[in-house]
Amino acid sequence: MIQAIVFLPLIGALIAGAIAIWGAHGRNPSGDEMEHADHGHGHGHAAHAHEAHDHAAHDDHGHDDHGPVEPPAAGSRAAEVVTTMLLLTSAALSWVAFVDVGLLHHAARIDLLPWINSGDLKVAWMLRVDTLTAVMLVVVTSVSSLVHLYSIGYMHEDPNRPRFMAYLSLFTFAMLMLVTADNLVQLFFGWEGVGLASYLLIGFWFQKPSANAAAIKAFVVNRVGDFGFLLGIFAIFALVGSIDFETIFASAPSLVGKTIHVFHWDVDALTFTCLMLFMGAMGKSAQFLLHTWLPDAMEGPTPVSALIHAATMVTAGVFMVARLSPLFELAPNAQAFVMLIGGTTALFAATIGLVQNDIKRIVAYSTCSQLGYMFVAMGAGAYSVGMFHLFTHAFFKALLFLGSGSVIAAMHHEQDIRNMGGLKDRIPYTYATMVIGTLALTGFPLTAGYFSKDAIIESAFVSHNPFALYAFLATVVAAGLTSFYSWRLIFKTFHGEPHDHHHYEAARENPWVMMVPLYVLAAGSLLAGFPFKELFVGHGVDEFFRESLKLKPNILEEMHHIPAWIAFSPTVMMAGGFAVAWLFYIRRPYLPVELASHHPLLYRFLLNKWYFDELYDVIFVRPAKWLGRFLWKKGDGLVIDGFGPDGVSARVLDVTRRLMRVQTGYLYHYAFAMMIGVAGLITWFMFGVGGQQ
Repeated sequence: MIQAIVFLPLIGALIAGAIAIWGAHGRNPSGDEMEHADHGHGHGHAAHAHEAHDHAAHDDHGHDDHGPVEPPAAGSRAAEVVTTMLLLTSAALSWVAFVDVGLLHHAARIDLLPWINSGDLKVAWMLRVDTLTAVMLVVVTSVSSLVHLYSIGYMHEDPNRPRFMAYLSLFTFAMLMLVTADNLVQLFFGWEGVGLASYLLIGFWFQKPSANAAAIKAFVVNRVGDFGFLLGIFAIFALVGSIDFETIFASAPSLVGKTIHVFHWDVDALTFTCLMLFMGAMGKSAQFLLHTWLPDAMEGPTPVSALIHAATMVTAGVFMVARLSPLFELAPNAQAFVMLIGGTTALFAATIGLVQNDIKRIVAYSTCSQLGYMFVAMGAGAYSVGMFHLFTHAFFKALLFLGSGSVIAAMHHEQDIRNMGGLKDRIPYTYATMVIGTLALTGFPLTAGYFSKDAIIESAFVSHNPFALYAFLATVVAAGLTSFYSWRLIFKTFHGEPHDHHHYEAARENPWVMMVPLYVLAAGSLLAGFPFKELFVGHGVDEFFRESLKLKPNILEEMHHIPAWIAFSPTVMMAGGFAVAWLFYIRRPYLPVELASHHPLLYRFLLNKWYFDELYDVIFVRPAKWLGRFLWKKGDGLVIDGFGPDGVSARVLDVTRRLMRVQTGYLYHYAFAMMIGVAGLITWFMFGVGGQQ
């Protein structure tokens, strides 16, 4: 059964990929048509007045503003149906596995085949199926199958649908390889696999320069984190002699107090290793300093945003820290750093979300912020609490992204919330699902987010981490900010007066294939909290997770005995955020404009995302470009081409060219040369040899 869950998406990806290749050959329009198609499909959107316009399915009215479009690839429908059915099967089996492994305690390790045997390094393909894996399988396959279904409607006029579905399924397979990994090398294979698939998906519309730039940025920033992750894996192998989880966890206690030699320093081995591993998590989960790729990833189609930002790629870092919890528990300094970064990210991303105007970017920054919450729980040692939020967050965040996609499709690819308004009357079902997602995100009582988010804030309060108070305050303040910008999005999009009457009049609900995933995710946003609360944060945690997580002793017990004002603080902040948003955008809409004009520096600071991109451009990008240009012009051009192999070959050519001039082909030239030779010989003989006699 587990093999089916993991490999069905791969089979779907291969089939869709084959259809895409076959369809591309079958289509093959003439060069003239191709040029028209390329212009119409790509550059028309890229040159659109509003750069962030989502280059999704052209509008439902059957006409397109941007010229002719390529004919769809042959077999598009088959690719969509096959990949979606395989994913739905995988999702159904995952829920069966969740009950079987988590509740009936049938954990397993399935040996697939040997992989690397080199000296002490022995790596096998193994599927590790414990409760932690079962939770991730449910999250990944459930959201991914709904995204596949949604994409059938959202991408319905894109000519490259088979390629898109192949990428989606490949992404899901890589993520499933990551969560079922039984050793660090296999985990790294899945880790890089989702990185590759995200690059392909973000840059899916490769005719758009902005999409290519966003894909490259995501890839490069993740490589920075992955460099640290690799160093962590190397350090573990150097310390333990194995990269197998069972061996690592058994050896972990013996590593306490050991040092490792790094750049002439002796540093604590476990602290160094955990910090390096967490660096990988910072890149993949878009934490503070390595977060810059995540908002730009919105350049991909909206279903991609839902898949990358809701359930899968960005949660890989959180999962990895949870999986390696036996190591992190023995490295309190590393845990302190995890909590510091988590709290900072939660607050930092929330401040930027306050003033963004692109509907997808607002939701992207909320993802960034919520991942910070998860790492706060990891730093507190409340790993099950962090996993609970990962589990609930997947439903309401996927709902918000797909709901945003529904709005964008209804508004003919308009993404700026300043150009929306009054849409609740035109798309009431989308409005209802978006409100449910917002309630869950802001932690409204009895929604899924309420149980998991509040538990994280409580775990930060009772934690003995040096940054516990900082993280507690940061997460509480972020709760208020999250409520404000989430309701700002709802009010500006669905309430008030319409700003674009042409698009407003044309707006209507999307087809059922896009709405059904919204209804399912809305149900998950309401129901994923209370039924699972006891398993993740209640008295059944030890029984549920057993050996798959290493929980800090007594932390969950202490969470049950906190003061009432601590327990109610996130709810109060949530209500406060809602009230301020209502005042600003419903009651007195002129207030935000006045506030921005009175504090222009602060407004621009937040609007420009704390100027991180500009800062990185000055510190890293420009020096790297300068160095590259210097090495190219001076190092390569002047030194290597001038004096190296190229220089030597050039001198040889010069000499041979001069010698060639001697070979004229005229008889009298050769006779003259022979005469000179004979005269020279006679002279030498007379004065040289003869003189000696």
